[in-house]
Amino acid sequence: MTQALSTAADYVKAPLLYKGKVRELYDLGEHFLIVVTDRISAFDYVLDPAVPEKGNVLNRLSAFWFERTADMMANHVVHTDVYKLGELVTEPERLKNRIMVTKKAERIDIECVVRGYITGGGWRQYEKTQAINGIELPAGLRKNERFPEPLFTPAAKNDVGHDEDIPFARMQELVGAELAEELRGKSIRLYEFARDFCGERGIILADCKFEFGLIDGQVILIDEIFTPDSSRFWAKANYAYDIEIDSMDKEPVRTYLLGSDWDRESKPAPLPQSVVDATTNRYLAIYEALTGKPLN
Repeated sequence: MTQALSTAADYVKAPLLYKGKVRELYDLGEHFLIVVTDRISAFDYVLDPAVPEKGNVLNRLSAFWFERTADMMANHVVHTDVYKLGELVTEPERLKNRIMVTKKAERIDIECVVRGYITGGGWRQYEKTQAINGIELPAGLRKNERFPEPLFTPAAKNDVGHDEDIPFARMQELVGAELAEELRGKSIRLYEFARDFCGERGIILADCKFEFGLIDGQVILIDEIFTPDSSRFWAKANYAYDIEIDSMDKEPVRTYLLGSDWDRESKPAPLPQSVVDATTNRYLAIYEALTGKPLN
């Protein structure tokens, strides 16, 4: 197993434009360079230590899905070959499979969320209001129940703090009615494609989120798609109503923190090695389940 990568700043000779919880964005002039690190976050804290192979899985899964959806939806990928970057990367082996060179798009500040099942934050909204993002729903739905049709529940992106769930009408005010309709339609079609793909492999895609950008007025898909960090995957074998279904992602980290004496007011202590190893194994397992082959 490769050594975990906490940052690429020591290996990239280009300006660092943005450092997110997991991704780093570098300016290559005509294009962006996205490096996916092994950092892991939970409950709004970036945790120690980094989780080996996590960034590898996230980047390669995004590339896998971008390739498979390219006929449906233009995306920002230029290439994923670290060796094409030449002297811009000092240790290409460290960043192999972790990079994506992308077109520069103007980000649309809406997170496009599609829910196929009522769970998570959607379930919590429903319990309080019998609605999700202002969409009225029938009484008597059960936790984890599948919707007859996927629900589009956008959020306004905030660079600081949480994204804000908004009704579709508010999204129309923010980006315009025509663009809002286009984004909703594209998001639902992408979700349905991946839902069916996952279903054939014994996996339920409960919900997911997309980000879009504009290049010369054309909408393109950006960021990441259908990864454990942007989607909720369940094993079909674990599916049931009225329970917390174990997600195929960083669930070992969340479970550990919630069961620990962490005060939730400060950054948690470093994760035990057993939790780190279990989380690595989760990411490797979802990669193999979706692609049909092991990571390395």
